[in-house]
This record gives sequence, C-alpha cells and structure tokens, in this order.
Amino acid sequence: MTVEMWIVLGILAAAILLFTTEWIRLDIVAWCVVVCLILSGTLDVSEAIAGFSNPAVLTIASLFIVGGALLQTGVAASISRRIMRVAGDNEGTLILVLMAVIAVLSSVMSDTGTVAVLLPAVMVIARSSNLSASRLLIPLSFGALLGGASTLIGTPPNLIVSEMLNEAGFEPFGFFSFTPVGLILILSGILFMFFFGRHLLPQHKDKPGVSAESPQELISRYRLPDSLYRLHIHPDSPLVGQTIQDSGLRETTGLTILEIHRKRNLTASSPLQPLLQKIQSSYSLLVPGPDSILQSEDILLVKGKEEEQAAIAEKWQLQIEPASDEDQSSLANEEIGVAELILRPRSSLIGKTLVQARFASRYKVTVLDLHRPNAREELDPKRTELRLGDTLLVQGLWRDIAAMQAERGDFIVLGEPETLESPVRKGKAPITLLILALMVVLMITQVIPVAAAAMVAGLALVLTGCLSMDEAYRSIDWKSILLVAGMLPMSTALEKVGLVQLAAETFSSSLGVYGPVAVMAGLFLLTSTFTQVLSNTATIVLIAPIALAIAESLSVQPHPMLMAVAIAASMAFASPVASPVNTLVMGAGKYRFADYARVGVPMILIALLVSMLVLPVFFPF
Repeated sequence: MTVEMWIVLGILAAAILLFTTEWIRLDIVAWCVVVCLILSGTLDVSEAIAGFSNPAVLTIASLFIVGGALLQTGVAASISRRIMRVAGDNEGTLILVLMAVIAVLSSVMSDTGTVAVLLPAVMVIARSSNLSASRLLIPLSFGALLGGASTLIGTPPNLIVSEMLNEAGFEPFGFFSFTPVGLILILSGILFMFFFGRHLLPQHKDKPGVSAESPQELISRYRLPDSLYRLHIHPDSPLVGQTIQDSGLRETTGLTILEIHRKRNLTASSPLQPLLQKIQSSYSLLVPGPDSILQSEDILLVKGKEEEQAAIAEKWQLQIEPASDEDQSSLANEEIGVAELILRPRSSLIGKTLVQARFASRYKVTVLDLHRPNAREELDPKRTELRLGDTLLVQGLWRDIAAMQAERGDFIVLGEPETLESPVRKGKAPITLLILALMVVLMITQVIPVAAAAMVAGLALVLTGCLSMDEAYRSIDWKSILLVAGMLPMSTALEKVGLVQLAAETFSSSLGVYGPVAVMAGLFLLTSTFTQVLSNTATIVLIAPIALAIAESLSVQPHPMLMAVAIAASMAFASPVASPVNTLVMGAGKYRFADYARVGVPMILIALLVSMLVLPVFFPF
C-alpha cells in the first residue's frame, strides 16, 4: 500500500461515514470529495471536475426534465389512474396491478417521481378498500425499484455502467439491454410479493401516521378539538396595533393562530337601531396571515397546550375562553380545509424550520401539526428542522392547498382527490407522449448518442410548452446531479492510485477459482450490501470499476459483471434509508426499520438467484 492509496482510502472512508450518518448533506459530501482529491494532489483540476461533463450526468439531468413533463402534463397520473381502476379492492390483486403499473412508469421516469404520483392514489385506494396503507406502500416502493432496473434510462447506475463500458472501449448497453433480465426480476418480485411477501407486511392501523382521510377524519385523528381555545384581546393588550409577525405571539408562545374573529363596527339611524345592534355585536371571520394587524376586542381561535394558557393570558393581557362547537366545525368547510403534506427527497424545506422557510407567508396556510416516523417525542412544528418523510398537517383555503400541488419538488399533498386536483397542462399530454416515444426510438436505433437523445427531448419539451424553463429547473434533482458528478472522480482516483486493480486481484484470487459466476455473485452481494447504506449512485461509482477490472483479469466479457452490479445497486429493499422511495413511504405506511428488512432481504436473495441464473444466458462470459 502506497501513501497515495492511503490518502484516497482516507477520503473514501470519510465520505462513506458522512454518507451513512448524513451529518452533512450528500451533495456537499460529494463536493468535498472533489476538493479533497484536488488538494491532496491525487487528481488535477481537469480530472476532478470531469464528472460534470460526463455524458451520464447530462443524460440523467435531461431525463429529470422528461419526467417532470410527464408529471406536469398529467400523463403519469392519467395512466396510473386508468390502470388502477381494474384492480378492484382485493389485496392480492391490488399488489399485482400496483407493482406492475409502477414498474412500467419507473422504467422511463425517476423512481421518486413515480412513487410521488401514485402515493396519494394508493392512500385513497387503501382507505376505500378497507386496507391498511402498510399493506400496499412497500410493494409500491419495491415495484418502482424493480422497474428502474429494467431499461437503460430507468436509474442512474444503468447509465453509469454503460458509459464505463464505452470509455473502456467496449460496446455500451442499449436501451433494452437490461429489459430481459429486468422483466424476469419484476415478475419474480411480483410473484414473491403476491404469494409470500404480503404475509410479511405489517398491519399498521391504529398508530398516528398519514392516510388520505377526509378533513373531518384528520381533525379527529389529530385530536385538534382538544387543543383549541379562544383568546380575547383586551384594549390595553400590547398586541393591539401590531401585526402577527411583529408581535412575536406565534414564535414566543408556540401558539398556532387559526382564525381571527373581529367585531363589526357599524353605526345606524334610530329606525333600524335594534336590527343593527345585532349586526354590530356579531363578528366577521378573518384568515390570519403574517401581516394581519391585531385590534382591540379581536378574538383569536388558537391551537396550543392547555398548561401554557394561564402564562400566555397574563403576559399578553388576554382573556381565555373555551372553543365552541362552531369553532370546531369551522376548522374545515367548503372554503377552508385541512390536508397532509409529505416532504420529498429534494424538498427545499429539508434542513430548515418552518420559520426559516417562511412557510406561512409563502404558501398562505397554517401548519397545525408535524409527524415524523418513529419519533419518540412530540415535535414543535415551528422550531423543528424538517427531514425527508416528515408529514405536515396544514389548514388554509382550499384554493391555497390545491395550489401547493404545483410544488412537486417540495412535497406530496394528500387529501380528498376531488378537491386537490393538480393544475396540469393536460392539453400538452399528446405532445409529451410523442416526444417521449421519439426519444426512445432515437436511443434504440442509436442514430445519435443516448445523452444527445435525452437532451434533445428535454429541449423539445420546453420549446413546445409542455413545461416552462423554470419548471424544468425545478424538476431536476440537483442534489443527485452533484452527487453523481462529484463521485465519478473518486472512481478515477481509485483506479489511478492502483486500488481498483488491488481490489480486483484480491477478489479474483479469493473467488476466481470457483468460476466467473461465483465472482459475479460476490460482486452482487457486495453491491447490494453497500446500497442499503449508500446511495445507488455512490455505490455503483465505487464498485463498477472493480467489476470491470475483475472481468479483464479473468479474461471474460465485462457486460454480465457490470450488469450484475448495476442491478444489485437498485435492489435497495432492506432499509428505509436505502432509497428515497423507501423513505417517502415510511411515514405514510407507518413503517419501522425492521419492516423493510423482513420483506427486503428475501427480495434481495431472489434477485441474486435470478440474476445468477439468467445473466450468463443473455450475456455469456
């Protein structure tokens, strides 16, 4: 082992530690890797930043835009809704259809995008079929992962190994090169889940979590009436004349202000005095906002802890009054509603508190509660830094809640589907489908390189108005792009200092005597183990060069080896943090860590067995 090898190993070990602990954001870790490789002298600047111009990176970015257009024009949602109608309410049939549908969708768009599209619909189906969502959401997630492994563009690892083959002077994988093995894996996964896996799924019904319930059911489940009361503002209260934001009432007390009841100030002539006195004694209802100015005699309907009422009333000179039955019914009506939001992997809210994100002023809704899967303590919605998979219960005007559906990159909105129809460019759906079909044809025929075909499709979708340029930017998961571009130089460094060759020789000497299938099985197990704690991108960047070097040392074709590790990188079944789609459904299904391992480990072993049997058939050594 040389000094250069130890330096690169040290950088790699630090990166893996940060990837697994997530003390620092993954994209920042990848950036740090690039900088450390430059500062250590392992790579020069051109080598270290070469990942940003890699065709695989450009292809992935363009495919995010294609996926964004499929979402924005309603193509994905329309396809999923129509096919799901045939599933009925039988659990086994639902699992079969659900996994098949999402596997097809995820073969041409991102796994996260497909799960985000189907998650609200699956919640409604579970409720209408009287099933626990936990019976359907792990199959949803696993189906997306299986589908991503079935085409060249289904998942980044497939593109990365294909580009590595091209750079090494071998024929790269074609669009459908992964499809024969992928279809067998999908079929095997669906059959396993139908006959055996669903019996291993949990039955979570009674614990707090997320479901596509009606507003009244949400209000009841979150026990909102129990924490409601009124605060009457006296004329000498320091709140009089201040805006809600300037007063600091919400920030310092933790109260959530739901409504402002303001006394009507009307004057009258004597003939109508009795009637107008009744009007004068009534209150008008105002929706609170950060700039709402509080007035004397205002009555605030608030949500807060009972034990803090006395201190709040004394400090702000307020009179406490119990909430009425009318107050409880006003939490949701034809104009005002409640819904749940699940944070998505690339949400701009992750790592911020609601105050830092200016959530109330940005979206014009009030956050009533925050739920985090498996959290042991009660979380303060205003002061807690948000994480992937967190669920927010929000209240506001229905039109503002529906408008939040457009923020696809930040969260998924769950609620009554007829109320929360997404604003999409449905008229552009045929154009989107045509451009998608042309892109696939270009990739299959190889008239132009895969990266060029994806970039042409992305540009065409913007020019034809299927999505705007701003929406195209928002549809790209920039964290994933930086992760790929930042980690690709690590594979260059591993190869440059001789670690790839050393690992290949060690692997070959220990398993090579048993034949190439045994080596391929070892690589599959190593990759699938790594991908449970690292992203599939980081995993494939580290292991694919070793697989390529092993194939060369054994004098066999590299294609089966690289396809094996690419498939294994997508088999992220055994952990909720192995893939963003697993994390995304964790709160909605009320899953625990062990729930994934119980179903996921057998799925990985089945994928291993299937791959070892069929890969040598389709890709002889």
